[in-house]
Amino acid sequence: MKADGDQRAGLPAQRAGLLYGIGAYGMWGLVPLYWPLLEPAGAMEILAHRMVWSLAFVAIGLLVLRRWGWIPELIRQPRKLGLIAVAATTISLNWGFYIWAVNSGRVVEASLGYFINPLVTIAMGVLLLKERLRPAQWTAVFIALAAVLVLAVGYGQPPWISLVLAFSFATYGLVKKKINIGGLESLAAETAVLFLPALGYLVWLGTSGSATFGSEGTGQMALLAGTGVVTALPLICFGAAAIRVPLSTLGLLQYLAPVFQFVLGITYFHEAMPPERWAGFSLVWLALAILTWDALRNARRTRAKALRLAAEAAATAPATATATTVAASTSASTSASPGPREPGPR
Repeated sequence: MKADGDQRAGLPAQRAGLLYGIGAYGMWGLVPLYWPLLEPAGAMEILAHRMVWSLAFVAIGLLVLRRWGWIPELIRQPRKLGLIAVAATTISLNWGFYIWAVNSGRVVEASLGYFINPLVTIAMGVLLLKERLRPAQWTAVFIALAAVLVLAVGYGQPPWISLVLAFSFATYGLVKKKINIGGLESLAAETAVLFLPALGYLVWLGTSGSATFGSEGTGQMALLAGTGVVTALPLICFGAAAIRVPLSTLGLLQYLAPVFQFVLGITYFHEAMPPERWAGFSLVWLALAILTWDALRNARRTRAKALRLAAEAAATAPATATATTVAASTSASTSASPGPREPGPR
């Protein structure tokens, strides 16, 4: 009865977590609609504004939440600071290429990068972390390689935008796993590393007369400043989802973002989808379907094993308790019974 009550009590939190997750990945999926609004600013200028304003927005959030205690501890760890610098570099590369791809009319190719990202992450786990894959995972990886070959033939060259986005984000995820600090704190640290170079670049643009900030009206200035909100808000929602729903659910939700991007690329940006591109995407989706099926099956097996072990432990507990009680009673009876009296004065 108590377990049922705990499950019912956890349902509202899981529903809220699901909504947070949909909100996070939905915003990431719809962000291609935002970057064209910032033109005529180029990808590098938008990226620099994103770094500067993200730090400002996150700093306000940390100030409101009073979450500053992690900073002195982080400063005393040079290795972790180095990893944060690597994470900041890889995510800036990812963001910069993504903004450029969207504003260059290559949204569909960008969405492919995030579709194949889970498969690249698995491949990196095998190559760098010596992880062992299950047969279904190997199958998904080989199908993904076939998809890249099909797309390379169709494009006349490898889909390098997709590959750069996939490998940079997979590297970022690998480094973040080693850093192991909260999402808001991590974003603050990463943008702090890039703040001075980004601000210096914006100052140089301003002094050379090439900056669009301030020269295209207050509306564009507000939109450039809004890049901080666009960056931080989905991450905050993701953090709220991560503590409320299982990782298997988050793993399924992650495909919402590239799906939205893919649909936007075809319906809103009217990008071409020749047969070879459909063939390549179909192979990627097949690989992801196999990967998802295998992950869900493995999660069910793990859960069933845990429940079986818990049931076995509960079944043996009464017998163990009874044996302990009998042993204690026997010991007490033995110690209470009179033994031979030692000789002594009477």
